[in-house]
Amino acid sequence: MLASHTSLKSVKDDLRYLRLLARDFPTISRVTTEIINLEAILHLPKPTEHFLADLHGEHEAFLHVLRNASGNIKRKVNELFGDTLTEQEKKDLCTLIYYPEQKLELIKHEQSNLTEYYQTTLERLITVCRSVSSKYTRSKVRKSLPEEFAYIIEELLHESADDHNKQDYLNVIIRSVIITRQADNFIVAMCHLIQRLSIDRLHILGDIYDRGPGAHLIMDTLCSYHHLDIEWGNHDILWMGAAAGNLCCIASVLRLSLRYANTGTLEEGYGINMVPLARFAMETYADDPCEIFVPKVEETNNRLSEKDLRLIAQMHKAITLIQFKLEAQISQAHPEWEMLDRCLVQHIDKTKGIVRLGDACYELRDKHLPTLDPLHPEVLTPEESELMTRLQHSFLISERLQRHVACLLSRGSMYSVFNSNLLFHASVPLNEDGSLREVMLGGTPVKGRELMMRVEQMVRAAFDDAAEEGEQEYARDYFWYLWCGKNSPLFDKGKMATFERYLIADKSTHVEEKGWYYKLRDNAAICDAILDDFEVKGQHRHIINGHVPVRAGKGENPIKAEGRLMVIDGGFAKAYHDTTGIAGYTLVYHSRGFQLVQHEPFHSTEEAIRLGTDIRSTTQIVEMTGRRERVNDTDVGEKIRIQIDDLQKLFKAYRKGLIKES
Repeated sequence: MLASHTSLKSVKDDLRYLRLLARDFPTISRVTTEIINLEAILHLPKPTEHFLADLHGEHEAFLHVLRNASGNIKRKVNELFGDTLTEQEKKDLCTLIYYPEQKLELIKHEQSNLTEYYQTTLERLITVCRSVSSKYTRSKVRKSLPEEFAYIIEELLHESADDHNKQDYLNVIIRSVIITRQADNFIVAMCHLIQRLSIDRLHILGDIYDRGPGAHLIMDTLCSYHHLDIEWGNHDILWMGAAAGNLCCIASVLRLSLRYANTGTLEEGYGINMVPLARFAMETYADDPCEIFVPKVEETNNRLSEKDLRLIAQMHKAITLIQFKLEAQISQAHPEWEMLDRCLVQHIDKTKGIVRLGDACYELRDKHLPTLDPLHPEVLTPEESELMTRLQHSFLISERLQRHVACLLSRGSMYSVFNSNLLFHASVPLNEDGSLREVMLGGTPVKGRELMMRVEQMVRAAFDDAAEEGEQEYARDYFWYLWCGKNSPLFDKGKMATFERYLIADKSTHVEEKGWYYKLRDNAAICDAILDDFEVKGQHRHIINGHVPVRAGKGENPIKAEGRLMVIDGGFAKAYHDTTGIAGYTLVYHSRGFQLVQHEPFHSTEEAIRLGTDIRSTTQIVEMTGRRERVNDTDVGEKIRIQIDDLQKLFKAYRKGLIKES
């Protein structure tokens, strides 16, 4: 009887769902048409995915890689035109696709016969667009078309140029576009469509912010991107914490910006008022050379006057010492974080000009510390406290920053799983034996996937005004632990030696010992155990992350653990180029497999447009499948198969009369 009752309940639940489904598919013919459509989609080639990490504000390099799809468009142009075009013609066509508006302006000054150029160029662009759109249904392509040219582009894409009966028809369309003076707009629309269709989904594996000058410009692009997921990095979390009002995060964001003489994102991008900090710094350190706080302009190519450098150095010192005080305060407030060893301002002896670390004493590189009270070294002066209140207000009311953080929340997460690939920024904390490390969070030990999920809930709680009393405040504080806590999955090192790097000359104190994940991640069995914990399925499954620059110049391989792990942080930021010897890795996953692209430094957008220079890239085949993957092999394919199964149930319900057609 129980089994019969359960079966009856199941049928009723199914019918309730099927009746809801019948609203969208009210007849048998509508159901069968959709089943046929979905079955056809399953047999299309797998769309291309694009993986990038650690952009660090380098918006020009990022936008170039995005526009050229990590060389995917150049590869497609070479395949389509081979020896029928010269290398220069192919280079010019690629540059036009990447930067259509700017390239057309140059063309108009160089070409004597624009009509002929338009005719030839449009034909070539149509050929490229047909190729990159071939992976998608007409419906999906139609949704991507620019509204003003949708009908014309659709006609050009789906009518065969080999059909002699249609050749005149197609030629007339192209000539009409030229005659009506719409060629420029049409070419721009076609180029942007090619860019969009070349990549179906973009994965950003963290660290959009800091070091480079244009994180806000990158975020503008990402917030309007068609298919996107973001796995938060430690630098993103730092800015999110600042946007939530965490004073430690605000101080560190300012310190990093001043360290690289990069205040454009703060001032021009987000309208953060830096005048109070400048005024405080000039008054407090008027006669101080602030030598060790002179910004690292050689790593950013910034050209500043001596006067500007001096002011930035003063501001840099002021906010750095404030950060050290705030760091001590928050560490004392949360002893459960086990960060009391970072309360280093309390171990400074101003009289002797030394600091004690453990059993050793070290001479301070800078002994002029006028705002430090020997009796209460972690306490801000009234002026420092007022300054931080004003800066906090500036971050909280920045409309653009808050909008970008809302985008990070809505399209971001601590980790994602797509098509048998586990994506996260930095690490999964491990023990020495490779087992998942338990981390205390909210009084509960959590590890692995559960740790990532709980951390994400904590991040979201910081922006949830409906959170329980005390929860939101703790969550806002927790951003600091995520930035530099030793068991944070976004950091995972023994300490962040900021204090030591600034104030102690002995480099042995600067060492930041990496967690066991970084030491053991070349072990295939350990990577398999992590993938199992995150329930990643599939014959070919991978971990993909960034965070730690790959020292390619010294022979380090970004492919680890017998191909199970791919590290795609090669160092977009100029500050990393000497360390890595390259300018970043990106990863492309198309229907035939994975390709890792190693990039040389990008010089400038202007040079790319004027000379047609592209980022010099080396493509490494990581893993090629024995057959071409179809949509059926992807996560989307699994969802489509479930849809088909539901529609087949609805079809049977119609046939049996359980549900009536409308």
